[in-house]
Amino acid sequence: MKTGVGAMVENLDDVDLGLSDAAPLVIKAMVAIFLFGVALNVRPADVLASLRRPSLFAVTLVTQFVVVPGLSVLIIPLLDVRPSVAVGLLLVACCPAGNLSNILAYRARADVALSVSLISVSNAAAALLTPLAFVTWAGLVSETDPVFAEVRLDPASVLVEVAALILLPFGAGMALARLRPEIAGWAHRIVEPLTVLLLGVVLIVGISANFTTIVTFAGVIVAGVVVQNLVSLAAGRAAAFVCRLGPAAARTMTLEVGVRNTGLGLVLTLSFFPTVGGVAITVALWGLWDLAVGFALASWWRRRGPSRDAPIVAPMKGTRT
Repeated sequence: MKTGVGAMVENLDDVDLGLSDAAPLVIKAMVAIFLFGVALNVRPADVLASLRRPSLFAVTLVTQFVVVPGLSVLIIPLLDVRPSVAVGLLLVACCPAGNLSNILAYRARADVALSVSLISVSNAAAALLTPLAFVTWAGLVSETDPVFAEVRLDPASVLVEVAALILLPFGAGMALARLRPEIAGWAHRIVEPLTVLLLGVVLIVGISANFTTIVTFAGVIVAGVVVQNLVSLAAGRAAAFVCRLGPAAARTMTLEVGVRNTGLGLVLTLSFFPTVGGVAITVALWGLWDLAVGFALASWWRRRGPSRDAPIVAPMKGTRT
């Protein structure tokens, strides 16, 4: 039997948030409400705008759902993390950008209009791309096998169930936003924050029962979170370079790829991995780190300019602006 830190690290996968048998069904209902609230802020006009700049939005989606998860598949074995942490990191990597990036884009003097458009498209696409990416990439990471064996989920069931869980409420939210925008605007201010608050309460109750264990493992998890966050931000900056974006838009792209929707990651975690506390702890710590680094980066950019009126696409050398 291992002793000391080695033994404690092995126990991370055994952390149980203490949810009741009825909790998964309740949480899935909360997931549906949460995604319904997210969709209320997705304007069809923003999604249609992607058709006018298909290459820009294509690069964004590829970076979010292919490049970042693919890089995560490469770095997870190098980090030598526990299976539950590997699942948490990969799940976050397969989530789209979060609404927080809109706020950060404004603070960073970035292109806010572009941020709103990218958020709309990526969250709409996430209905299919998040489960597809997670199932695809998880199959390439052997570190996640023990978790999938414990929760008895095969990739096909994850793909079908998550897609249905996202598509139905998301489609209903977009329909309401299109048909009754006045109601959608009122509901959006209440539904999404309230759902996140309720899910936060569920998570806090579970974490409080395992606080000592979580504190013990925090350092082990944070190392993976920090590395993955840096990789995501770097991927976003590289995507901006590929698209030849101007200064303001480049900041937007960096934030859209680097700031993940850990809220969605959390609701999916509590829905499909309620007995594997290490996954939820990883996603929650990712969200806290994401928030701290995002505001720090946005504040630093804010002090350095540029104007929000900077062009989206950088001019070619030798041309006048």
